[in-house]
Amino acid sequence: MKKIFLTAAGVMLMMAMAHAQFTYDYLKAADHYYKKADYNSAAQYYEKYLASRKTIIRPAVYNPYTANTLSKKPVVVLSSEQQAIYYLAESYRQLHNYVKAAPYYEEALEFDKTQFPLAGFHYATALRALEKYEAAEKAFDYFLSIHETNDEYKAAAEREVRNLRFIQEQLGRKDLSQFSVHKAPAGLNTTGASYAPVLLNDGSMVFTSTRPDSANDKNHVHLNRVYQAGIAGSVTRIPLPQPKDEHQGAISITPDGNTLFLTRWKIADGKKTSAIYRSKKSGNTWSEPVLLDEQVNAAGFNAQQPFVMPDGQHLLYASDRKGGYGGFDLWCADLDADGKPMNSRNLGSVVNTTSNEQAPYYHGPSGELVFSTDGGTGMGGYDFFYSKGSLDSWETPVNFGYPVNSVKDDIYFASKGKDANILADVWLGSDRAADCCLELFALAKTIPPPPPPPEVVKVTPPPPPPPIVLDNVYYDFNMATLKPESFPSLDVLVEMLQKKPEMRIEIMAHTDSKGSDKLNERLSEARAKSCVDYLISKGIDAGRLQYKGYGATRPIAPNVLPDGSDNPEGRQKNRRTEFRVLE
Repeated sequence: MKKIFLTAAGVMLMMAMAHAQFTYDYLKAADHYYKKADYNSAAQYYEKYLASRKTIIRPAVYNPYTANTLSKKPVVVLSSEQQAIYYLAESYRQLHNYVKAAPYYEEALEFDKTQFPLAGFHYATALRALEKYEAAEKAFDYFLSIHETNDEYKAAAEREVRNLRFIQEQLGRKDLSQFSVHKAPAGLNTTGASYAPVLLNDGSMVFTSTRPDSANDKNHVHLNRVYQAGIAGSVTRIPLPQPKDEHQGAISITPDGNTLFLTRWKIADGKKTSAIYRSKKSGNTWSEPVLLDEQVNAAGFNAQQPFVMPDGQHLLYASDRKGGYGGFDLWCADLDADGKPMNSRNLGSVVNTTSNEQAPYYHGPSGELVFSTDGGTGMGGYDFFYSKGSLDSWETPVNFGYPVNSVKDDIYFASKGKDANILADVWLGSDRAADCCLELFALAKTIPPPPPPPEVVKVTPPPPPPPIVLDNVYYDFNMATLKPESFPSLDVLVEMLQKKPEMRIEIMAHTDSKGSDKLNERLSEARAKSCVDYLISKGIDAGRLQYKGYGATRPIAPNVLPDGSDNPEGRQKNRRTEFRVLE
């Protein structure tokens, strides 16, 4: 009987080939799941592949399909090791697991920029999601320094830089103690999502949720349905017909309580299609919802998130139909006496952006339109903005700021405020405390009463007259030297002082907010002195003149707009020279 002897080298080679086969299989499976957008499975297999790659012959060296010349299987081209790292980071990003995504994106920053041009962008996004705002701002700045293409990612990175500066500013607000924000109790927030609150006149609330109706609800597959929370806290499904294969929710009810508008939608192959329906009240139940016509549901497009205005004659909604400015826009349809839409019009470019506007709400007492958008400077994701005005004319929307908004998605707003303080008593939807789903939150802002007036013990002297701006006084750029064009204006002041020899005045100079505080103070002080020197040169007694530079401390117009962008007109107004009468 022959004995078979295996050398140590042979055993090691066989082990290496076996491990290489496992490594290859891990990568093959990972690539397969990644292409199918099954990111959870892809991440598991990329992790296994990368864990074994350090000690095993890599697939680039050992490929069982090419090593065996008798194999008839086709050669499978798999990802490289660097691609595996990047795809693993992408998988975790798609799963919103930024804790695990960030280190792999950071590793990918060292790879060839031409092969992985967006590694820096997604790394910065992950840092922002992890609330590392200063580091995220630097990461976006680095991405912009190496990304030379004028595309959507450059625009997004520039917007993210503005957002990160806004976030850091908002977190330092001095009025945060006036706010209270609480996650709704377990009866309202439970398994699945809870969002889109609608406040009824009887004090109850209707909302949308994907909760199971009971522990034995085995057929429940995260279907969106409409629920009502009574005053006593009980939560029940409203008697509204529910299709088995469609989601429905995000409702609005007319002021008379007899007509209900709602969204129904399906998701197929990762694509959502939605439309708005109408239901009539019959006793204690609601009729089978009827699809609205093309005035709202334009063929081939989506319509969702209806809101009936307090007058009951107009329906606001979100749609990606033609005629908008990009993504989902806010639209308005007139309603006839039966609640049927008669026409639709876009709310306009003041409200709508090239990104997405969603979930419109109008607060009657304050006259403010509230909506969510991912197109303005904000905290990140969808933010709540408000705008005063009417259906045909809106003011520039303003971000509510923190803590009304968070660094995640904030969408669906309803206020119980009975006066102009829209934030006095609010319900809103947000995923700020969740990994996957919107939940209901209660928010209130208390405006402190003004302090009592001081006790008057004697007659208060009248206030001094306000400063007077000296028009057409100019200086050399970033210097205090008066330009000759300034002399006529200053000569008018000389003539006035000559006519009133008892008058004493102060010359004041101001700058805008650009530059450091010390530089602006010194520059404005020098400019005010230049004007005084000119008056003295014209024979005015120096004892009648004072001068002071205030830098940028006394603006008369905003240096920046509410969205954080520059305001050249405001800066020009702030760069001024004034005088005031002292005696």
